[in-house]
Amino acid sequence: MGKRSNEPFLWLLFSAGGMLAAILIPIHVFLFGLAFPLGWLHGPSYQSLLELLKQPLTRLYFFVLCTLSLFHWAHRFRYTLYDGLQIKHLDELINTFCYGGAALGTVLAAYLLWRIP
Repeated sequence: MGKRSNEPFLWLLFSAGGMLAAILIPIHVFLFGLAFPLGWLHGPSYQSLLELLKQPLTRLYFFVLCTLSLFHWAHRFRYTLYDGLQIKHLDELINTFCYGGAALGTVLAAYLLWRIP
């Protein structure tokens, strides 16, 4: 019996994170980076955003968005190092750095979303 690879699961996280990031992050950047600051749209108040972030479904949305985006980054960066820089001999170090960083970012996102009063 050969060793089972976790590669299909990592490709699943990569594709889900890429799809979610490609669709949702530009919307957030447009609204909070352009439309609200430039006065094209009336921006929400601090209190209304805080009340929105207190909702469990909103916290789950931002947690999933952060987590999948981080794992998308990790997988893309891993293969950039493998193919672009040709450093496949550092496989264990690269995997630990990339996926460990994504896991650490996920824990940090959970902690920060949990701390919202």
